[in-house]
This record gives sequence, C-alpha cells and structure tokens, in this order.
Amino acid sequence: MLLTDLIGPLQLSIGPVILISGVGLIILSLTNRLGRIVDRTRQLSIEYRVSSGEDLGRIFSELKILTTRAKVIRGSNMLAVLSVLFVSLIIISLFASALYNLDTSYLLITLFTCSIISLIIALALFIYDIELSLKALWIELPQELN
Repeated sequence: MLLTDLIGPLQLSIGPVILISGVGLIILSLTNRLGRIVDRTRQLSIEYRVSSGEDLGRIFSELKILTTRAKVIRGSNMLAVLSVLFVSLIIISLFASALYNLDTSYLLITLFTCSIISLIIALALFIYDIELSLKALWIELPQELN
C-alpha cells in the first residue's frame, strides 16, 4: 500500500476527529462541574456536622441534590467518553477498511449511531444537572427571593 492510498481514509477521518475535539470540551465542562459538586458537598458536610435546627434540614436537602447531581454528571461524563470511544473505533475502522480492502459501511453506521446516541443522552443528562443545580440554589436562597 502506498501513502497516497491513505489520503482518502485520512480525509474521511477529519470529521470524526473534529467530533472528538468537541466532545472533549464537553467532557472538560462535565469534569469541572463534578469537581465543583464535590467541593460543595465537602463544604456542606462540614456545615452539617456543626449545624443544628432548621439549618440541618436545608443542608440535608442540598446534600441530597448534590449527591444526585454527582451521579447524573458521572453518567453524563461516562456517556460522553463512550461517544469518543465509538468515534475512535470509527477512525480505526476507516483505516482497517483501507488497509485490508474491507467493506465496513455497516460497522461505521452502527458506530456512528451509537456515538451520537451516547452524546445525545450525555447532553440530556447535562441539561438535567443544570435543572438540579437551580433546585439546589432555590433551597439556598431565602424564602423571600423564591
């Protein structure tokens, strides 16, 4: 095989590589959100230990939401990484089909579909996390502002 024979697969792999870059930024954002959730949970855990009365209920409610948010972000992050994994397999399949003269069209369609479905679910969970973060904010704010 000549180097010129790989030009086609290289051109075809540009789109998936761009998708990996975009999803990578989403993963970065999700990881940052998870870090913020962990930091806030640690802070509230300390407050919970030293608080009493009606503060305990508010802090406990917020901690429950933060726990749910951490699980949601973890799921979203895992699905986004899975999406990148599928795209990586697409790139490998493109080169394998060029090297070994294989018809991988059904495999490519399946991998691309799985990648996009994983990404869609990851983004839906991301939206759900934003909704949960606002719910936690309403608990934090005084009743007059709600």
